[in-house]
Amino acid sequence: MIQFGLPIAFALFVWWFSTGFILFLDNLPRRTFAWSMGAATVGVVFAFRGIAAVADDTTKSGAYCAFACGVAVWGWQEMSFLMGFITGPRRTACPPDCTGLRHFWHGTQAVIWHELAIAGGAGLIAWLSAGAANQLALWTYCVLWGLRLSAKLNLFLGVRNLNADLLPEHLTYLASFFRERAMNALFPISVTVATVLTLLFFQRAVAPGATAFDTNVFTFLGTMMALGLVEHWFMVVPLPFADLWAWYLRSRDQKRAVLAPVHAVSSCCAAHEGPKVEPGLQPQGLPQYSRAAP
Repeated sequence: MIQFGLPIAFALFVWWFSTGFILFLDNLPRRTFAWSMGAATVGVVFAFRGIAAVADDTTKSGAYCAFACGVAVWGWQEMSFLMGFITGPRRTACPPDCTGLRHFWHGTQAVIWHELAIAGGAGLIAWLSAGAANQLALWTYCVLWGLRLSAKLNLFLGVRNLNADLLPEHLTYLASFFRERAMNALFPISVTVATVLTLLFFQRAVAPGATAFDTNVFTFLGTMMALGLVEHWFMVVPLPFADLWAWYLRSRDQKRAVLAPVHAVSSCCAAHEGPKVEPGLQPQGLPQYSRAAP
């Protein structure tokens, strides 16, 4: 069983730690983002070099390296999005009365550059490993891409648990594209497809005659697909999914603790500046603004 246990344990650790570490970095002060992104970019260059280096390596180590490199490239994409470097042309919330195709278009505008960057990453990995025996990096990347795209669509259509508290402050406008509801028509399709693929991957891993390389490859893929399936269920099951990365919240809480005294001083100063204005009214001589749908 160790031939299955080791890749499963490795995939679980990489998934949990990399997700938490990215969230941790993303909740540090924004002045650190350029340094974090620069270090990640250096890392992703080495990941691409690793993908090319093991493209024809069908050993166990080749499988582990390809998997890790595929996750590293995906992690760079996630960081670029969560830190606000590559998102979309729209960086404002959608008006509450916006619905239908217009609402979908606004949501697309908020993430389109990110999606194009993901497609470009997939194309580069495919080019580096074209015609080679070790395609695990590409498969891993595509599994993560498919799962994330499914999750985004389900959040847009509506699920019970939005986990909007995981969004960093500079991306809170994305919550306007989430919808809270018990279920949507896409969710059963998403979990059914993910379940079937998970079973197929693990079936290939334990198939008679499977080489050590095949066992590792399909165990990695099956594990990542199973984790994505669990993440989908967490969107509708009332469980504290965010607690899995409670340790990352420390950076956000520390940052808010530092900013709190500043906000308190600002509020105190504002309280002593001129007469108070009733809610809904504007001081005399100042123009009134209303947020209109773009």
